[in-house]
Amino acid sequence: MKAEQKASALYGDLFAKCRTYTDPDKVKALGIYPYFHPMQSAPGDEVVVDGKPCIMIGSNNYLGLVNHPKVKEAAAEATRRFGTGCTGSRFLNGTLDLHIELEERLAKFMKREACLVFSTGFQTNLGTISTLVGKNDIIIIDRADHACIVDGARLSWGKLHKFAHNDIDDLARLLDLMRQERPNSGLLIVVDGVFSMEGDIIKLPALVELAEQYGAQVMVDDAHAIGVLGKTGAGTAEHFDLIDRVGLTTGTFSKSFASLGGFVVGDADVLKYIQHRARALIFSASIPPANAAAVLACLDIIEKEPERREHLWKNALRIQNEFRQLGFNILNTQTPIIPIVVGEDLDAFRFWKELYEEGVFTNPVISPAVPPGQALIRTSYTATHTDEQLDRVVEVMARVGRKRGLIP
Repeated sequence: MKAEQKASALYGDLFAKCRTYTDPDKVKALGIYPYFHPMQSAPGDEVVVDGKPCIMIGSNNYLGLVNHPKVKEAAAEATRRFGTGCTGSRFLNGTLDLHIELEERLAKFMKREACLVFSTGFQTNLGTISTLVGKNDIIIIDRADHACIVDGARLSWGKLHKFAHNDIDDLARLLDLMRQERPNSGLLIVVDGVFSMEGDIIKLPALVELAEQYGAQVMVDDAHAIGVLGKTGAGTAEHFDLIDRVGLTTGTFSKSFASLGGFVVGDADVLKYIQHRARALIFSASIPPANAAAVLACLDIIEKEPERREHLWKNALRIQNEFRQLGFNILNTQTPIIPIVVGEDLDAFRFWKELYEEGVFTNPVISPAVPPGQALIRTSYTATHTDEQLDRVVEVMARVGRKRGLIP
């Protein structure tokens, strides 16, 4: 017997759970495995997935900029000028004048004092939360917040509490309890501006009122709101005219900005603290020049072409209305994210497969991203979807939805 086999017989094996993990294999055996399917085309409104042409209603390309010629040329020119990477972190050798320009432009666009760019949107929340919330502090989050907020809260040394999704009364109960128990603790409330699976918008006015009443700071993750909500596309706080009453707003470049990376905006002194203490920033390589240049080009387009946002909302409201009229359960969505509740995980996979076979690509979402028994098909729409494409989507959804018993 080999030494490692002898040891395994005596002690626990860390990899044992991996070798007995067969859930994906069971779904693959049923022919309905929906994940990691490669595309052979650019990720636009029409794509080729596993060699099959599809209408894409599963991306976050809200403003349709991922294939915009100005964005692609800006990325190419930055690569020619600066190379393909920065070979270091922002803290040391990885800051280009391009990064500084981007931070200044984003701060101005978001109407805040300062901005700090991270390597991904996930790392932005991870680094910001874990840096600000210490062992004597309290963090309260919405139960439907994105995983990066949950992980950032876990990485911090603070006491974590969750309130029922978008339930301001439950938040008030928690705040009252926390302030009775720990009146001198720092307190941070972190929420999504637009919830990425449900599509609804946080009740920010009531939340801010409560935060001010109980001496809490507010942080809004606007990954799915920037470019979508607000008079100029600056997100949830602008949408509700509350920019000056929100402590921090975070965002990502992988959606409306058609790139990769993330950022946080807020008061300059707060960002200076994060800049010099956030491990997720200090110990990660900075975003490549092409990514930064692509975001700058997207900012130009967003500022000069407000009609893109108008067309996005035209498409989103059309699909919301048509799906509701058909009888689909699309929850309380208020945005271009339009979920269709199916129920059981395998039923969601089967629904996804039939849509895919009809040439419509969507995203099946199961627990823990949604509560058990509430698996859904997440659809999302862009400014560049055509009426003909949406006609086809509605036709396929209606036919497959009736076949699956989801609508009358």
